[in-house]
Amino acid sequence: MKIAMVDPSLFTGRYDDSLCAALGAEGQEVTLFGRPLRATDAFAPRHYRHVARFFRRSEAVRERLGEGRAFRLLKAAEYGWTCALGGLGDLADADVLHFQWLPLASVDRMMLRRLRQRAALVHTVHNADAYHADAGFQGRGYRALLDLFDALIVHGDTTREALIGQGVCASRIHVTPHPPMRLAPAAPEDLAAIADPVRPRLLFFGTIRPYKGVDLLIEACLSLWQAGQDFELVLAGKPFMDVAPLIEAVRRAGFADRLLCDFGFLREQRLDAHMAKADILVFPYRHIDSSGAFLSALHHGKAMVTSDAGMFAALPEPAAARFPAGNAPALAQALLPLLQSPAIRQASGGQARAYGKDMGDWKDMALATIGIYRKAMDARP
Repeated sequence: MKIAMVDPSLFTGRYDDSLCAALGAEGQEVTLFGRPLRATDAFAPRHYRHVARFFRRSEAVRERLGEGRAFRLLKAAEYGWTCALGGLGDLADADVLHFQWLPLASVDRMMLRRLRQRAALVHTVHNADAYHADAGFQGRGYRALLDLFDALIVHGDTTREALIGQGVCASRIHVTPHPPMRLAPAAPEDLAAIADPVRPRLLFFGTIRPYKGVDLLIEACLSLWQAGQDFELVLAGKPFMDVAPLIEAVRRAGFADRLLCDFGFLREQRLDAHMAKADILVFPYRHIDSSGAFLSALHHGKAMVTSDAGMFAALPEPAAARFPAGNAPALAQALLPLLQSPAIRQASGGQARAYGKDMGDWKDMALATIGIYRKAMDARP
């Protein structure tokens, strides 16, 4: 089977790489179509090809322009031209077109309509609320795109029920659990670049967006610091929101020495080093369907604290301490026993690692996905 995996912005590059490699290992001919690879993309194709089909011109001037308004406008214009008028040969030759992300719904529609009669269309809906209600124009019209696909893949019943509630036909929705992932491992120099903790260390890592609840985490930490708890917090990742007020609140409260910030697009190896140095990993999301960050951290065997949003609500209690989404005081209470007891942290981390081992692997995911491809092809006229 000839499979075109499409993620124009490589929004979930580690996921794409894991799935493509597993599909290729099962004998499928797989090509991942995305943007040119950056230094922060730590994967190397195995059992599949990567083709830089999208954003070639804008990526070529990215470092010179920066990532401000001019760069975003250039990207949008280039993507619009590609979807509306660009050649389709390399995509249209596939038996299955599997779209991971749709970066700009208003022009994605043009490309999907051009491709619909040529191959089976499959889309992984990573979150039923496109871009977590934080997309503005980018996600406007996303729901209507779902009707153009022969099959939709989701990672849990939460997403499935949400899509059915939006009017999506249940027979087109297929649930395939998201296996754990591993980031590129930290080398000795990556570990050396991250300061060793001087007190118990909390870590939030990944892109920083409003739905991820970093403000709730700061509020919870401030209350714990003010109550005399001695620990430090690391924020590691690129902000897509104004974090200055949060940092200023910590400074005003007199705890600036307890907050360490490593902002920017971080290499996977650096994120892995942050996880290795942390004692507790925190996922205070207001809403989420599935979390690649959480699934990439399980093998570290660190204590986890999550909200009860999306996939987190189904976690077995020993694998993570949970709190009601959006509730900063409850988050503080969930953190407290882990901060106070190394033994509890160690036991919780062991349960997280064991949970990850029981979740299945990418071979299982590949076999299930191949079955969905065949159903999508058979369902076409």
